[in-house]
Amino acid sequence: MKRFVLEFATEGAGEIVNLSPMLTERLRGVAGEGLAHLFAVGSTCALTTMEFEPGLIKHDIKNVLQRLVPDDARYEHDATWNDDNGHAHTRAALIGPGLMIPISHGKPLTGEYQQIVFLDFDTRPRKRKVIVTVMT
Repeated sequence: MKRFVLEFATEGAGEIVNLSPMLTERLRGVAGEGLAHLFAVGSTCALTTMEFEPGLIKHDIKNVLQRLVPDDARYEHDATWNDDNGHAHTRAALIGPGLMIPISHGKPLTGEYQQIVFLDFDTRPRKRKVIVTVMT
C-alpha cells in the first residue's frame, strides 16, 4: 500500500478542479493492477467523475446544484454558526468525499471523457487536500 496527498488551492464558490493530470503524474511507476482510493479532506468539498468541459463545469453542474440545494435558502448551520456556507456542507454531503478508481500499471482506468474532479462548494478560497491510498 502507498499513500500520498494531492495539494492545491481553490477559489471556492463551486470551483471544479480536474485532478486527473495530477493523479496520473503521481501514479507513474506504480506496477501491476490495483485500486486508488481518493478522499477529499474537508466538509465543504466532494469528489466525483465527469467530463471536464466548459458547459458542465461553468454552468450545468452549478445550475443543477443551485436548484437542488440553493445557496440563498435558510440553513440552520448558518444560523447556528453565524456562517454562510450551510449550502456547501449540504452539497458536499450529497456528492460525497470519496472515490475508488481501478488502476493498471500506473494509469487510472477511467473512460475517454471521464475525469476525476474535485468540487469546492465553500464560500471562500481554500487550501485543499485529497488523500490518495493506492492498493496493488
